[in-house]
Amino acid sequence: MDPRFPIDQLSAGGYQAMIALEKYLHSCGLEQPLLHLLKLRASQLNGCAYCIDMHWKDSRALGESEQRLYGLDAWRESTYYTDRERAALAWTEAVTLVTQGHISDAVYAEVSRHFSPKEISDLTFLVSTINAWNRLAIAARSKAGQYVSHLGKKTS
Repeated sequence: MDPRFPIDQLSAGGYQAMIALEKYLHSCGLEQPLLHLLKLRASQLNGCAYCIDMHWKDSRALGESEQRLYGLDAWRESTYYTDRERAALAWTEAVTLVTQGHISDAVYAEVSRHFSPKEISDLTFLVSTINAWNRLAIAARSKAGQYVSHLGKKTS
């Protein structure tokens, strides 16, 4: 598929606003590996090839194992995610799939056991932001596979 339009160039103001939000999220105090794991999971749910490629590579550059990345689709049945990660993954799925039943009190109670109210707010901004990026990349048909991790390590 060919890209449809360069969203970063045609809507530079909007793009820069999204970048500013990303800068906040990466300085909010949540662990960087967790941020990329959650971005990857939301991107899987949304079917965004460009963002899956990006966050897989960024996760690997941060030292994430292939096993944990390959198992992400089945995180509930996998033994290699912490309780904190599981709560964040459940929150990510609930916010991403909000039209499929909203966000249950049970999911909120679980995330509240592992994250402070500010962290939950930041998680919600993170999930909302990656969902927006997914929609932008899918609409523009951003080409997957060409991303090079900004984290400085060579990834495959």
